[in-house]
Amino acid sequence: MALLEITQHNFEAVIAGNEMVVLDFWAPWCAPCKAFAPVFEAAAEKYPDMVFGKINTDVEQELGSAFQVRSIPTLAIFRQQIGIFSQAGSLPASALDQVLQQALALDMDQVRMEIAQQQGGQGNPGTG
Repeated sequence: MALLEITQHNFEAVIAGNEMVVLDFWAPWCAPCKAFAPVFEAAAEKYPDMVFGKINTDVEQELGSAFQVRSIPTLAIFRQQIGIFSQAGSLPASALDQVLQQALALDMDQVRMEIAQQQGGQGNPGTG
């Protein structure tokens, strides 16, 4: 699958419309981003059932801010509209492959249950 250019205008539709979305926050001037780009593109070809998107943080500053991106490249993964992974720094192909396999292996029912428990525990006196 070709890489998608993700903007604030298509972000929500891409996340909502796909089972798994892998995002690369990058900038044109960033040397580590340029080094990571071929690894990211190769993963997009290897995993055609996933959507791979690139977010240019120079252009899409609001998205970078919303994700609290402080260092680029930053990789983020959404599965079933839930953010399940975010990490700054370039990954070698083997590490990216491992992260993607782990994301696929997650029990999303368990993830949703854990999120619900965390949200239920916040602001509840006596639980801290």
